[in-house]
Amino acid sequence: MARRWRPELGLAVVVLVLGVLVVVGTLDVSAAASQLGLGPRFFPMLVGGTMVVIGLFYVADVLRGGHADPEESEDVDADAPTDWRSLGLVSGIFLAFAALLNVLGWIIGASLLFFGLSVALGAGHKLRAAGIAVVMGVATYLLFVKGLGVSLPGGPLEGLI
Repeated sequence: MARRWRPELGLAVVVLVLGVLVVVGTLDVSAAASQLGLGPRFFPMLVGGTMVVIGLFYVADVLRGGHADPEESEDVDADAPTDWRSLGLVSGIFLAFAALLNVLGWIIGASLLFFGLSVALGAGHKLRAAGIAVVMGVATYLLFVKGLGVSLPGGPLEGLI
């Protein structure tokens, strides 16, 4: 078995397991179906089932000797060392966003997330990055809450928008 283990197999198993988890998690969802007959379980089951099928085919392909193509992009240096500083900053920003989302609310939290990520990844104009981050935070909030009816935490701005 040691010869068969490769990173591609790890990814294939992760896709398969995530698909199974989505399907199993969706089984607990209960609500009335819409007029079209599609209930709230339809799309998660579709995505989870598709992930299971793709995962099974991917595992079978890897076990039969399939492998990923080598990186052929022009702007990627495969020999360059990992930028641990950027990786740490991005990871820290995501963890802070997840920890503070309910306290700050979506608009403030997402704006700080977008701004922090842009600065961590090398944005040259910080004022422009901040403006774009606020616009993206408000736009995504309005899209999800007003357009799709998804509940997002409002935080201190609850009721203003």
